[in-house]
Amino acid sequence: MRSTRCWPCARTPSSGSSGCGTCSRARQDEIDLDAPVQGYLPDLFTPDFEQPVSVRHLLNHTSGIKPGDGLGDDFAELYSHRYETLTPQQVAASAIAKGPEDFVPGTRQQYLNINYTILGLLIEKVTGRSYASEATRLVLRPAGMHHTYFPGTDPRIRGPHNRGYQAVERPDGTTRLVDVTEWNQADRWAAGDMISTTADLERLLTKLFRGKIVPQPELEEMFTTPAGVPGAVRSAGLECREVGGQVFWGKSGSRYGYSAVVAGTRDLSRTLVYSVNSTDAKSAGPKPVADAIAAAALQ
Repeated sequence: MRSTRCWPCARTPSSGSSGCGTCSRARQDEIDLDAPVQGYLPDLFTPDFEQPVSVRHLLNHTSGIKPGDGLGDDFAELYSHRYETLTPQQVAASAIAKGPEDFVPGTRQQYLNINYTILGLLIEKVTGRSYASEATRLVLRPAGMHHTYFPGTDPRIRGPHNRGYQAVERPDGTTRLVDVTEWNQADRWAAGDMISTTADLERLLTKLFRGKIVPQPELEEMFTTPAGVPGAVRSAGLECREVGGQVFWGKSGSRYGYSAVVAGTRDLSRTLVYSVNSTDAKSAGPKPVADAIAAAALQ
């Protein structure tokens, strides 16, 4: 299913850009995917991290680094701090301070935003330029994503856009919708602060899969899950799922009020890109609207 309509701007996952940017830098011999991240960011890691964590471990979420702190533990608390700034440096430092998980890096996969946050810091350290400028130069421009940008600490969405709402239960059991459109996403940074359109996301998918952004052999990193890791479905920036006998590669993401997916078969014979208003975007349960879209498109 081809998505050709340019929907208004909405919040979308930027972690795919982090993977693309890192693999592009690897192509230019500026980043060694097998090198320990501790060597690139020595001031970040503590002596508790005795085992080396490679760049590839960050990319495929086998690093064993624990999640960083946020501005709250539930929606009410997070909402009250939605205009405040928590920097990527603060998030990374809080994660490292917790020490490593109890497994050897590269042996277990668990998706965490902190991996992309540290990748963003690594890109900045290696290049001497901001993550946003590098992602724009290496990914957005080559993909022709002219309606996509990184907002930084600005909580607003530029131009025409869908408003996002979160369903909140009242004390009497009824539900009210809270407008969550304006929200400072600086703490999500390289993991999810990108604002885009569905048309731009499809451009990214097409150019990436055709080798126009990350060339071979680095592109294969994005279509290769870590060997010997039970249940691994994530590669260097992408996730794979089998639907109806076909393998789809892509990325999903959600923020309060918004859910987005960009995915396709390796040969691009089938693609799916959507962005929907979701009043339960962060719920662990089923997403009726998003699930219905995927089922209708991929049946």
